[in-house]
Amino acid sequence: MAEHDPSGAPVTQLQEVLLESEDITGFLDEFTATVAQALSTEGCEVWCAVTLLRPKRSTTVAASSPRAEALDEIQYHYGDGPCLTAARDHRVVHVGDTRTDPRWPAYGQAAAANGILSALGVPLELGEEASAGLDVYAGRPGAFDEATVEVVQRHVQAVSATLRLAVRLAQHRDTAEDLAAAMASRTTIDLAVGIVMAQNRCSQEKAFEILRAASSHRNVKLRDLATELVTTVGKGPARTHFDG
Repeated sequence: MAEHDPSGAPVTQLQEVLLESEDITGFLDEFTATVAQALSTEGCEVWCAVTLLRPKRSTTVAASSPRAEALDEIQYHYGDGPCLTAARDHRVVHVGDTRTDPRWPAYGQAAAANGILSALGVPLELGEEASAGLDVYAGRPGAFDEATVEVVQRHVQAVSATLRLAVRLAQHRDTAEDLAAAMASRTTIDLAVGIVMAQNRCSQEKAFEILRAASSHRNVKLRDLATELVTTVGKGPARTHFDG
C-alpha cells in the first residue's frame, strides 16, 4: 500500500476539530473515520477503532464503522492481540499476515476467519490519564508498508498531544464522563449478550456472534443495537452504578 496521509491536518487543525466536537468520543469517531478512508484503496478496505484499556475489560470508545467495533471485540474475546499489546506496552505492533504470525495464534485464526489479514496497533500516549491505542485492520495481507506505518504513527502522536491538552483544559471532567459512558456501553453489551443467550439457549460466544452479525447486517454500531435490545426487553435503558 502506498503512503497515505491519514488526516491531512496539522496539530492546530486537529485541535480545532476537537473544539468543534461535542465530546472526546465524537472527535475520535471522526478521526478513525478519516484514517480508515485515507488508507482504504480499491479492493482493500481499511477499518479503524480506538481501544481504551480498563482493569477488567477493554473498551472500544470510537470506531470508523460497526465492523471496526466488531473486529475489536475479537481481541477482547481472546484477551490479547496486536492492538491490545500496542496499548498495553506503548509500542507499535504490526501484523503482516494474521494467518502466519506466531504471536497470537488463536486470535490470528479468528481474525482471518473474519476477513482480517493485516493489523496495526499504534499506542495513544495519554500519559497517566489512560492507556489506549489506534487499531487498524485490512482485508489483505501486507496491507501496511513501512511508510504507511510511519505516517499513521505521526498522526497518532499528534492526536495524543491534542487529547492530553483537552484533558488538562477540562480538568479531567470530560474524560471522566467519556470513560463512564464507555463502561456503561460495555455493561449494555454484556446485558444484551445475556438476553440473546436466554432467548436462543446458546453459549456466550455464540450469543455475541449473533449480535455482531446483526450489527453488521443492519449497519448499526454494536452498542446501539445492544441498547435497543436491552431497552425493548427491559422496557427501559440499562442502569449501571454510574447512574444517579
